[in-house]
Amino acid sequence: MLEIAVPDLGDFDEVEVVEVHVSKGDSVAFDDLLVSIESDKATMEIPSTAAGVVAELRVSEGDRVSEGSVLVVVELAAEVISVTDPAELAPAINVSADHESRAMASGKPGASELPETRSVQADRELSPAAANPVPDRTGVPHASPLIRRYARELGVPIEESTGSGVHGRILVDDLKQQVRERFSEGTNKASGQSGPGIPAMPDVDHGAHGPVREEKLTRIQRVSGPVLHRSWLNVPHVTQYDVADVTDLEIFRRKSGEAASQRGLKLSPLLFVMKAVAIALAEYPTFRASLAREGDRLWIKEYFHLGIAVDTDQGLVVPVIRDVDRKGIFELAEELNATAKRARDRKLSPEDLRGACFTISSLGGIGGTAFSPIVNAPEVAILGLSKTRVAPVWDGPSPVEFASQTDLVKQPEASDTGSSTFGQFHPRLMLPFSLSYDHRVIDGAEAARFTSRLARLIADPAQLLL
Repeated sequence: MLEIAVPDLGDFDEVEVVEVHVSKGDSVAFDDLLVSIESDKATMEIPSTAAGVVAELRVSEGDRVSEGSVLVVVELAAEVISVTDPAELAPAINVSADHESRAMASGKPGASELPETRSVQADRELSPAAANPVPDRTGVPHASPLIRRYARELGVPIEESTGSGVHGRILVDDLKQQVRERFSEGTNKASGQSGPGIPAMPDVDHGAHGPVREEKLTRIQRVSGPVLHRSWLNVPHVTQYDVADVTDLEIFRRKSGEAASQRGLKLSPLLFVMKAVAIALAEYPTFRASLAREGDRLWIKEYFHLGIAVDTDQGLVVPVIRDVDRKGIFELAEELNATAKRARDRKLSPEDLRGACFTISSLGGIGGTAFSPIVNAPEVAILGLSKTRVAPVWDGPSPVEFASQTDLVKQPEASDTGSSTFGQFHPRLMLPFSLSYDHRVIDGAEAARFTSRLARLIADPAQLLL
């Protein structure tokens, strides 16, 4: 028998089973689709890792599972089981289980150490999910790496947690309960203080004032909401606003449009901004850093993976485009188009959403003059792009220079061509953009230098190609 379990989900836990593709008794081949689960902003398909017959379904649609949860039990085909002797395999497993039972009764850390037999090792190779079926009896809390990381984020000592899962496994709800108990302790202090919690919003009867209707949040909204709230509460946000002259960039983009269309591609201004951001991040490494949990050092990322916000019918998702500094405009266009399509089709994998060092959110195709995006912690900065607009730009000396010249006290006369002898306004295409940043890591002067450099890069497309 082979137990097929939920693989490593990275930052996700308690994900929902959205579709079961097999039934008990079905024959499956290697890599046949078994179950689809939906994690934060992504649907993940779990295939069979061997050929055989479905002996048992452990989940149904709507169930919530975590890393290591068994989904399907497959009775292996004869050619797969033949790697080990069945007559030898069963006794070996029973001996191991009996030995483990004695170890549990004795409570001795070393009592469960038993030399591996060939059959047990073969069984573990066939069933990765069974590699850790029994909790560690050495006194170390039994919890997955994801749970341990979540405990660190909450500031909860995991060794003080009581696991309610199978074999005492610590679950997310156990950590949340521990946090609630600590808040309750703070409320009961003699000082009468309510503790560090934020007061809850009052319960309001909205129907008392007129007709209302209830509409559930999308799954993406339900998951991303707490993440954004956490970032807003933990990161001291500051936003720097600037504008870039993209007239020359737009001319270059349109001239390159024919070459792109021959490859079936469309060049959006976002692609050139991505290249400009990669150059600016190379010159200002703090903007591609993350603050250590202790708050005393930075983790500088030596890679240029950019999170690009994509609008879907379920809400905003942020897939990651990797190694932007090493890719040309055409290559980025092809990858970004394919990634955006997968996002709208809800086919992104968890890996598609990991590893960004900086995020770009573009509302240029929709509208607006400026906005303040929320930093996608643990990143320390995020760039927001607004809609381009035509604006008059002065080409000539500044008013201060006018006043300093005695010969310009009198208004100069216009030439025969109608142009001024000292300068004039020109219509230019301008791109407003905003940079929100973590003020613990980045100060205002550094942010202004970063946005000024970014504006110069965007204004001169030749620099993006060097």
